[in-house]
Amino acid sequence: MGESTARTLSLLTLLQAHRWWPGEELAARLGVTTRSVRRRVDALRELGYEIESTPGLGGGYRLAAGTRMPPLLLTDDEAVTVAVGLRVAAATGIVDGENTALSALAKFEQVLPPAVRERVNALGRSIEPRAPRGGPVPSELLGALALACRDHERVRFAYTAANGDETRRHVEPHSLRSGDRKWFLVAWDLGREAWRTFRVDRISELVGTGVRTEPRELSEEDAAEFVMASTSYQVRQTASAILDMTLEETLSHFGPWGRNAVAVDAARTSWPFGGDDHRTMTTALVWIPEGVSYEIEADRAYLEFLRDHATRMLAAAETSLTHLDAPAPLAGGGAEG
Repeated sequence: MGESTARTLSLLTLLQAHRWWPGEELAARLGVTTRSVRRRVDALRELGYEIESTPGLGGGYRLAAGTRMPPLLLTDDEAVTVAVGLRVAAATGIVDGENTALSALAKFEQVLPPAVRERVNALGRSIEPRAPRGGPVPSELLGALALACRDHERVRFAYTAANGDETRRHVEPHSLRSGDRKWFLVAWDLGREAWRTFRVDRISELVGTGVRTEPRELSEEDAAEFVMASTSYQVRQTASAILDMTLEETLSHFGPWGRNAVAVDAARTSWPFGGDDHRTMTTALVWIPEGVSYEIEADRAYLEFLRDHATRMLAAAETSLTHLDAPAPLAGGGAEG
């Protein structure tokens, strides 16, 4: 392969990996001049790739959707990932996902090299995705959100909460994640000035604003915890702890797990918690900071459960401490002969 062809293919790989590239950055990555970049862009256009360009200082290029799909450049690992992903997509809740994904997989596997196809089949046999929960997700919506996350583009959409209330949101998307067999968008909500998670099947009327921003700092662990906290609040919430903490202190301590807390007054906060049963609900109470007094607002059944189990736990702890504090028997206690 000639050097010119290799650089043209490298340019195509870069354009496929990012939605927008400044011309000077492309030239620097390829080790060529900006004029050479323009020539290679023209060559790709002749092959059927629709590449949009912005002239002038600070101009750049992006790969646009065309009227037909030209060839894609994939490494073996990328091809395996795509093929396995298509198998998983058949059961992830995308509208018509099973038929579309399996049809695409059949066409895709026809052009895979034998060694790559063997890897795909081996991985496919070990993957058993669970059926999704919640409503179906249009593939166009999921794709548009994925692009907005990749390009750090602000978007607007309508969001329907679990209780049916609809709000308009303006957010900076961070990532798409799955949890509890649903798709979630993790994003910075500009209206509420806080991180929020949104179930994708409840998002509608998505509009891209064209405004790109520097990504806000959020670790992978924190993003995953936001989704975990979001799924936990979809169970029955039948109790609240009235904490002797300000709302600010509560939010600082609990992070995403305190997002539904509300101020009772200037010094106290109502922190809701829930679970599938009384036992799982009670595990939340151990996360209340030591030294913080609190009361429980709940129905009689849970309060009686809490009292009975707290009494048993206290009795067990007292008995165990008594045994632990008892003096050890003296060694060699027999009488001398």
